Amino acid sequence: MIYLAIGFPPAAKSCAYRMTETANQFIAQGWDVTVVTIEQESWERDFGLDHTLSDRVDPAVRVVELPLVRADLETDLRKYREDRALNPGGWINRYRAAGMKSFPEPLFGGWKGDLEKAVLRLHREKPADLVLATCVPYVTQAAAYKLWQSEGVPYAIDYRDGWSVDVVDGGEAFTPHSISGRWERKILENALVHWLVNDPIADWYRARNPDLAHKVRVVRNGYDEASIPAAVRDPDPAGGLVFGHLGVVTSPPRILKSVLDGWRLARENDPLVARSRLEIRGQIGSGGNREANAHMELIHQNADQGVSFGGPAPKAEVPQIFASWDVLLLMIMGGRYMTSGKVYEYMATGLPVMSAHNVEHDASNVMAGHPLWTGARGFEPAKLAELYSDAAHLAVGATQETRAAARAHAAKYARAAQMAPAVRELTEMVTSPTPLGARATDAEGVPA
Repeated sequence: MIYLAIGFPPAAKSCAYRMTETANQFIAQGWDVTVVTIEQESWERDFGLDHTLSDRVDPAVRVVELPLVRADLETDLRKYREDRALNPGGWINRYRAAGMKSFPEPLFGGWKGDLEKAVLRLHREKPADLVLATCVPYVTQAAAYKLWQSEGVPYAIDYRDGWSVDVVDGGEAFTPHSISGRWERKILENALVHWLVNDPIADWYRARNPDLAHKVRVVRNGYDEASIPAAVRDPDPAGGLVFGHLGVVTSPPRILKSVLDGWRLARENDPLVARSRLEIRGQIGSGGNREANAHMELIHQNADQGVSFGGPAPKAEVPQIFASWDVLLLMIMGGRYMTSGKVYEYMATGLPVMSAHNVEHDASNVMAGHPLWTGARGFEPAKLAELYSDAAHLAVGATQETRAAARAHAAKYARAAQMAPAVRELTEMVTSPTPLGARATDAEGVPA
C-alpha cells in the first residue's frame, strides 16, 4: 500500500497522530506500507519537528521523503532573488499563480508532477494493491488518481475535513463546476471510498453528490490511549487551580483575545479563579511567524493575569502535561462542520472541559453527556467568564466516580477503535474477488 501522507511524523502537526494510526493499522492487518511525505527540513521551516512522534510508528512502515519545499516559507533574505526582495507581494502572487497551473491549490499545486512521478516509481519498484491519499494538501489526490488512471491501482481518499465545504465559516468552498469542483468530482467518483472526520461534513458530501453517497465513510479522529494520564492530581483550591490549553493555535487573534478577556473577568468575579493560572502549550503559528505573532503578544499582555506560554508539547510529554492541570480549556474556531482532534483527548482525561467555541459546533455533539463539561456559550467574554468559574468548581467538586464516568464517555473514541474498522473495510474491498479497482471512464470535461 502506498500512503500519501504529507505531515507524517516527525512533522509536528496534529494530523500526524491520525496518519500514524492509519499506517499502523494497515501493518497490523497484513499490509506492506510505504508512506510518501516531504523531507524533514521542509517541516522544520513550517510547523517544526517532534521526533517523539516517530517512536509510535510501526518500524515496518517504510517512509519515503520527497525533496519538496514551500518556497514562500523561506526566511533567509540572502536566498531571495531580486524580484522577490524588491516586491515580496508581487512575488507571492506569482508563486501562487504558478502553483495553480498544475492543480487548483496555490501553495501545493506545483507538487503534482513530483508526487505523480514518485508513486509511479514506487509502484514499478514494488507493485501496489492500494493507494490511500490523505489531505491536506489536496494535491495528493492527483497522484493517487494518476496511478489508478495509468496502472489501474485502486485508491481511497481520507479527506478528513473535506475540500468543497468550508469547515470554518460553513457553506461551499467552491462550486461543482469550478476547476476544483471538477477535480473533486472525478476523484471521488473513481475512489473506492472517502473518509471524513464527522457526520456534518459527511452529510454535506452526501447532499452534494447523492449518487456517491454510498462511498462516504465517517472515520473520526479519536484519541491516543498512550496520551491519557493514568491519574490526575487532586485540585488545591486554596493554592489555586491550573487551567490548560493544549494544541495548535492558528485561529484568528480575536478568538484568543475574547478567551483572555473572559479569563480576566473571571478573575475579577471569582476568588477561586483569581488564585488560578492559565497555561497555553503547543504550536503558536507556523513558518516564520511561529511564536512571533499577535497571539504571542496577547499572551504576554496578560502575564499579570497568570497567563503563560509553556512552549510546544512533544507527544511523549502529553500525559504528564495533562496530569499537571486541573481544567482543560477547549479553544477552537469553526462551527457545525468542525470537531477538532483535541476534544477526544480532552474528554478522555477525566478532567473538566471548559468550551470556548461556538454553540453550534460538532465538538458540542461529541461532548454532549460528558459529566465534567461546561457546555458552550460562544465567545462573549462575560459568558466565558461564567464558564471559567463553572469549570473551576467542577474541578473542585469532581469525585473519582465522576472522573471515571467522564473517561467512560470517551472510551468509544479511542483512535484505534475508530480507524481499525475503516482499514478492515478497505482491505476487504481490495482482496475481494470482485475487481473493485477496475478503471472507469473519465468524466466529460474534467481536466486530466
